[in-house]
Amino acid sequence: MIDIKLLRSDREIFYSSCKARGFNTDILDEFFSLDSRWRENLKILNECRHKKNMVTSSISTMIKKGEDIDSLKPEVQGINKKISDMEEEQKGIEAKRNEIVRLIPNLLADDVPICSGDENSKIVKYFGNSKVYNRDLDYFMENSNNSKNYTVLDKKPIDHQTLMEKYNLADIERAGKIAGSRFYFLKNRLFKLELALINYAVDFLSQRNFSVMEPPFMINYASMSGATDIETFKESLYKIEGDDLYLIATAEHPLASMLSGEILEESELPLRVSGVSPCFRREAGAHGKDTKGIFRVHQFNKIEQFIYCRPEESWDFFNELVTNSEDIYKSLGLPYRIVNICSGDLGSLAAKKYDIEVWYPSQGKFREVVSASNDTDYQARSLNIRYRTKDGNKFVHTLNSTAIATERVLVAIIENYQEEDCIRVPDVLIPYTGFSEIGMEDK
Repeated sequence: MIDIKLLRSDREIFYSSCKARGFNTDILDEFFSLDSRWRENLKILNECRHKKNMVTSSISTMIKKGEDIDSLKPEVQGINKKISDMEEEQKGIEAKRNEIVRLIPNLLADDVPICSGDENSKIVKYFGNSKVYNRDLDYFMENSNNSKNYTVLDKKPIDHQTLMEKYNLADIERAGKIAGSRFYFLKNRLFKLELALINYAVDFLSQRNFSVMEPPFMINYASMSGATDIETFKESLYKIEGDDLYLIATAEHPLASMLSGEILEESELPLRVSGVSPCFRREAGAHGKDTKGIFRVHQFNKIEQFIYCRPEESWDFFNELVTNSEDIYKSLGLPYRIVNICSGDLGSLAAKKYDIEVWYPSQGKFREVVSASNDTDYQARSLNIRYRTKDGNKFVHTLNSTAIATERVLVAIIENYQEEDCIRVPDVLIPYTGFSEIGMEDK
């Protein structure tokens, strides 16, 4: 939620930010109309309350003098009714205004590219050595800032679905039979590789001062709506019928809302937490896209980074989160690029977002595996999370970033580490798996 005082004092920056995002500025017009009515009513209310106090004081004086107060009773009743009616009207205006405020997106950071469409987002950097099928070379060059770090393949790499079937690593068909599309049974060494990824990420983040935890997999409406733009993404969430609960779409949501309504000591900041959890997403609007395999699924596991900090430090911590994620993918030996997401593709909460996209050889594309966002004080205002200072309580800034979304990383490993007769395991994961490759004979 945005700062109403800032909105009132500098409305033009909000109009500019909304236009850059492609948001309809009618929402701002509606806010200012409601806010004007609210402030006018408040002025009248205060005048009525003052008048009531004056009349009440006169009545008290008259009673002490033994004078008749019957003539003033109708006036008091009239004032009381007007105050009651206006207070009720104010509640309605406030409720509507608060609904509107929650729909106004965060202010954009200065260096966010002003455009729409993911193809227009700005490439920040490329790292690694990609295996590129010769027919995908033009796309690769265009989308890697013409990097010279690649290896040309004359034979198209095998897709992960085919390799999973070859090595008996997943059962999509039987999962579909009992749960529907976009579900899976993960099997044998691929399941062990997923566990290795989780344990590796947990150790990695623990060494970087993150408190690692398993959050609740369901949270209530108040927590979900405070942590995310629930009205926009409601169709992507799984609601538990009969209960005030939603399955989480990411550990970010419980990690953000766990401190809702609390006031932290300044000495507690920065607070680094990491959540390990399954994530549940309906993937509304993605019908027909990435339907094969385990790249886009309704249920997957993820390790999330989350930071609460003082406002003046949030951009330093944004860089820290991106660096952490980068270091993970460097250590896994997966080639990637970082993209500064353009204004038209940003969610309402983020002032700025970087995506890390790994190269998938069989698809011949960079695909997102990490999203890192600075939500500034927007999320904290919705959840009312503050910290004490000598100048009074202030809202914290909140930041989040994927560390590893396991299914997408498994796909990346399968495709980037495929050999003629096996799938190799990244060196850093071997101590966690106990094996260095996946072959025909492995179970």
